[in-house]
Amino acid sequence: MKVDVITVTDLCQNILHAHGVGPASARIQIDLLVEAQLRGYASHGLLRLRRIVERIEAGVTAPNATGLHTWYGPAQLIVDGERGLGPVVAMNALSVVQQRARDSGIAMAAIHNSNHIGMLAWYGEYVAADGLMLIAATTSEALVHPWGGRRAMVGTNPLCIAVPAQPEPLVLDMATSLVSMGKIHDYANRGATLPEGWALDVDGNPTTDAVAAKAGSLAPFGGAKGYALGLALEVLVTSLAGSAIGANVAGTLDSERVCNKGDLFIVIAPQQGSSVAELVSTYLNELRQSDPAEPGSPVTVPGDRARRTRARGNAEGLELEEELWRDLLALGRSAEQSRTSA
Repeated sequence: MKVDVITVTDLCQNILHAHGVGPASARIQIDLLVEAQLRGYASHGLLRLRRIVERIEAGVTAPNATGLHTWYGPAQLIVDGERGLGPVVAMNALSVVQQRARDSGIAMAAIHNSNHIGMLAWYGEYVAADGLMLIAATTSEALVHPWGGRRAMVGTNPLCIAVPAQPEPLVLDMATSLVSMGKIHDYANRGATLPEGWALDVDGNPTTDAVAAKAGSLAPFGGAKGYALGLALEVLVTSLAGSAIGANVAGTLDSERVCNKGDLFIVIAPQQGSSVAELVSTYLNELRQSDPAEPGSPVTVPGDRARRTRARGNAEGLELEEELWRDLLALGRSAEQSRTSA
């Protein structure tokens, strides 16, 4: 079903307001969830709002924390997220790191003790719009089985690379698993069957049952290479952020445990007066205009498809599952009752 974007955004911000989240923080969190929904990434979209509310109610998310900053050298910011909302803590850190990168050429923020930060492309577009480059990574619960293994031991560990360009920046956002666990949850919520090869069940056997996959493990993308990249990111982010590792990571998929994964943002300022942006823009457009393998299916670069999906959603309305919309309305009614009885 299609729902007006402004209607959904206002409803969801009001839900967070009723749970003690200030206007600025609520706007950041909901903007990210709506953006993911608009881009067609339902696994990182509004279905996560109920869990955010439940985590606030359980006391494992601090609704208005923005993070404690400590500089380790001139370009390395260490952030204690103080259990804050992930996007709020991350954006607060990025605002500081972006300025430092303009001054010194490069700066990074390594974050621990913060909640789920959502879709990395959102941060990539934000930084690239400021004329800066971003390399970002985050860890997750151990959801991926090692190449040749049968048990979840590595996070999905997404990676984002964003580079300014015209008319749109290059924004790569990919998990190192074949799919995200959020997508498995989305399939389970809809009662849909998984494609073969996505997941193993709890006993290490291949499964197309999304509910069974939730208790099992995901395949790494690209076989051994995806496993190696995911493992390298796990070790890198954990070493810099001082966060938990492997099977000890918790808190992005449940409502009760403190979130202890790590986040890493590296911001790089291109040389002033450099012609690199023009060179990159020309190259990306050459790719887009190159001969497609299938007539009628033009070549794209990372980020193109998601932006087209977002444009349709803004024009035609946000695509939501009916069950999700009913759940959001129920959260809204509960929030309104809390306000009127306070």
